[in-house]
Amino acid sequence: MQSLVRHPVALALLAIAALLLVGSTIAIVPETKQGVIVRFGDPKKIINRYRPNEDFGKTGAGVILRWPFIDQIVWIDKRVLSVEMERQQVLSTDQLRLQVDAFARYRIVDPLRMYIAAGSEERVSDALRPILGSALRNELGKRPFAALLSPERGQVMDNIEAGLNRVARQYGAQIVDVRIKRADLPDGAPLESAFTRMRTAREQEALTIRAQGAKQAQIIRAEADANAARIYSDSFGKDAQFYDFYRAMQAYRYTFAPDRQGSTAMVLSRDNDFLKQFQGR
Repeated sequence: MQSLVRHPVALALLAIAALLLVGSTIAIVPETKQGVIVRFGDPKKIINRYRPNEDFGKTGAGVILRWPFIDQIVWIDKRVLSVEMERQQVLSTDQLRLQVDAFARYRIVDPLRMYIAAGSEERVSDALRPILGSALRNELGKRPFAALLSPERGQVMDNIEAGLNRVARQYGAQIVDVRIKRADLPDGAPLESAFTRMRTAREQEALTIRAQGAKQAQIIRAEADANAARIYSDSFGKDAQFYDFYRAMQAYRYTFAPDRQGSTAMVLSRDNDFLKQFQGR
């Protein structure tokens, strides 16, 4: 011990060696990371692996021990990651060229497969990006532009997500969500032409709806008139004299109404059928 005190350089070297030994033996696993322990290039163990619905603080994060200078830890993010698709041009079924921006969210759920297949998260993103663009073009190419403005858009996203997920599983990843940020028509003549076609289609749809409404109105009115005629006929058959009296009262009220505009002079004989209800029985 006294010899070490007399040689401070040796003491410093010994302290550095001890720190290196402790640093290569002890590792701190963050909550947001999962790791693959690699020994001589061969993966041996998974630490703090992602599990669905796991409770925070009970995931396996904290201090761990490893073989010094032999084991290496490849850190992989447990959080949701994002892959941005470059702006793509897509041709819809109604021959519209759309400028589409989209992105996908994914999570590494099998770190061992991800390490073997890709090696890093960046390579997973690089592999998924062209697949996302291809799936987007294939799916939007089957539908008109109006589908992106309707509830059908949700089905489009589900189909793209399912196709992308099949590829993501090969890299130990799981697609969480796929979204289209923007889907614009090119400025100028294509945009105006699209607006014109959409306006014409909506006007034709409105004409069809109005024609169907007029048809239904005529059917309802005809059925109402038929019901009224049937009711009148049934009433006439039950009491013909009362029916004649009621119809005559209706005619008198309309003819001799005091609120009618102007005045009307009528010259009738006493035995006219129109005035027979005034004669009594």
